[in-house]
Amino acid sequence: MMDFSDLGFLSVYGFAIAVLIVCMLLLAAVTGTRSVRSARRRSLFIPFESGIIPTGSAHLRLPVQYYLIAMFFVIFDVEAAFVFAWATVVTKTGWVGYWSVVTFLALLVLSLAYLWRSGALEWGPHPRQISPNSTIEEQVQ
Repeated sequence: MMDFSDLGFLSVYGFAIAVLIVCMLLLAAVTGTRSVRSARRRSLFIPFESGIIPTGSAHLRLPVQYYLIAMFFVIFDVEAAFVFAWATVVTKTGWVGYWSVVTFLALLVLSLAYLWRSGALEWGPHPRQISPNSTIEEQVQ
């Protein structure tokens, strides 16, 4: 059964949080920047670039390899979290836990080897392949 003596403290806490939120919203409305002049109003929508008027778009298109590397990092970072969690209970899991982590790590090493072998971790310009039978004139062109 639930003890209702703690509900009083919970309701006081909830009321204090509600008062704090209302005070913050009112303070932001009172001290917020408002301008009557239209020139000042337009300048509020220009991004601040250390006093320099921006000349182009701030949007940057990143290559697909960037996102691939980010996904690989997340996958292998989560793997480290699993291994660290296992390390805290290694004595309680026994041999079953040991072999399950070894299997898990083996699958991760195989996936890393596959990614490495398929070239998914390659970033940057690829060197030009030169056939051994080509002449110097053909290599220059």
